[in-house]
Amino acid sequence: MTVAILGAGQLGRMLALAGYPLGLDFLFLDPAKNPPAALLAPVLQGSFTDPKLIQQLASRSEVATIDWENVSVEALRDLADSGAHIAPPIPAIATAQDRVSEKRLFERLGIPTTRWAAVGSRAQLERAIAKIGLPAVIKTRRLGYDGKGQAVVKTRDDALRAWEEMGTVGLIYEEWIAFDCEVSIIGARSPRGEIAIYPLNGNIHAQGILRLTRAPYGPPRWQKLAARYLESVLKHFRYTGILTIEFFVRRGRLLANEMAPRVHNSGHWTIEGAVTSQFENHLRAILGLPLGSTRATGYSAMVNLIGDLPPRTTVLGWEGVHFHHYHKEPRPGRKVGHLTVVESTRARRDRRARQLLLQLAPGIRIP
Repeated sequence: MTVAILGAGQLGRMLALAGYPLGLDFLFLDPAKNPPAALLAPVLQGSFTDPKLIQQLASRSEVATIDWENVSVEALRDLADSGAHIAPPIPAIATAQDRVSEKRLFERLGIPTTRWAAVGSRAQLERAIAKIGLPAVIKTRRLGYDGKGQAVVKTRDDALRAWEEMGTVGLIYEEWIAFDCEVSIIGARSPRGEIAIYPLNGNIHAQGILRLTRAPYGPPRWQKLAARYLESVLKHFRYTGILTIEFFVRRGRLLANEMAPRVHNSGHWTIEGAVTSQFENHLRAILGLPLGSTRATGYSAMVNLIGDLPPRTTVLGWEGVHFHHYHKEPRPGRKVGHLTVVESTRARRDRRARQLLLQLAPGIRIP
């Protein structure tokens, strides 16, 4: 049984690593010449919209999925027209590609968000400033990730400057809040409607890039609330696969920031720290197999390796550290790997996380 994956980055690579013990084969499509997944499975090298490659994917696989949510929706529709089964569903992917569509979905489902306004003109920007106030965050509606395509604005002049720099594309103007922390919830839904949800993740970012995830995280009330919100989105789309929602937490209130219709960086800890990883459960879901347990086997911390990798001789000498190398060329700001530790108590987990950050990213503090 072959799974086609549009995108052959580290997420696609980890999907293949999770799928081989299940007896699955993989076929990737990616424009890059030597993407991370190329060491594990064949890669059709070319555009996501190439009709010949789309036809090959459809004819050589049983199901097609993504490792990057900004794959062309038109290409996915062409793939479906060629006979491929697409999971997650295309409407969910399309919604996640547009921040305004995301916010409207959250509002429709009763999921709280920060105040926001769509901005497509200078006049709309002026109205958003007057209505929502300052400071604020201005983001592109599409293609922003890891802190790209957004700017924090503290004054009207800042906002006008951001408009001049980004205003050729649709924007969204969001209230800036002094949040207490950031969390994310990850869950899977099968075609039969079976749902499995992982423990809540606590996330710390720097320069817009995720640096540390700890799980399980937060009080039971946060877990219950986040799971309820996630289930409402899963049911709304009759979803198949893994879905993630990220939240700001302000005075105990969860405010949805965005969703990702794919396996997620904040879920990498599940490879060693849960009974069934998010990668395996995504594959189980899209293939109609029973979902695996999402129970945490301990208290996990995952540290992203950004820009460059520490020496293997150093990392592999640290007791209990699991090292994941993405086979990507080092580059400033690029995720090139991650480390995970799993401990028996929350306190031991947090102590190990502080030790790792002190050695790898000493400027980042854990509250």
